[in-house]
Amino acid sequence: MAYESKFKRDDIDELFDAVLTLEDREDCYRFFEDICTINEIYAISQRLQVAKLLTMKKTYSEIEQITGASTATISRINKCLVYGADGYRRVLERLDLKPVAEEE
Repeated sequence: MAYESKFKRDDIDELFDAVLTLEDREDCYRFFEDICTINEIYAISQRLQVAKLLTMKKTYSEIEQITGASTATISRINKCLVYGADGYRRVLERLDLKPVAEEE
């Protein structure tokens, strides 16, 4: 059975189709720099890092220290990992992401 998002709309389909045309990291940088603010890109990147660290069983305080994310953001992402659409898990499994380098 195919996944049906509760947010499905034609314009969102078109956005996702556009993302699926991106061929490499340079395409991604160019597209996302045009479509998002730098703060939006940072926020999306941070959420992925938080999801990765949560799947690695890091504590909220460790994640907060490593990423700078608020506990509210961490909690929201944890809720997505537990009750969400499995988007984070699918991407993390496909990327086989390694831990971020902790700043000293």
